[in-house]
Amino acid sequence: MYEGPILGAASLLVDREVADTWIRGLYHGMVSHPTYEIIEAEAEDLEDAFLLACFPDAFGVPSPVSYYTAELLPYIEDEYEAWQRRTWDRWSLVERKGEQFHPV
Repeated sequence: MYEGPILGAASLLVDREVADTWIRGLYHGMVSHPTYEIIEAEAEDLEDAFLLACFPDAFGVPSPVSYYTAELLPYIEDEYEAWQRRTWDRWSLVERKGEQFHPV
């Protein structure tokens, strides 16, 4: 007669919770997390392009469009300051794009 450990409902419930946690972690690590990083990087690039088109005078490029887009400044004040810090800290936009495709 077999006298090993008896598997009850409680142990099956614990095993199911462990498996569920493991599967959720695997999904997050393989699918969800890299996707968020890619989407955030692309959104940041689009925001940079928009702000550069609207405010080229921030980098010394004269543009008549800046006169009309100055009305946007009260609405995008926080994004504008973050954009200036981000763009001035970069060595170049081309180098940043190169790092996306060829990580160091």
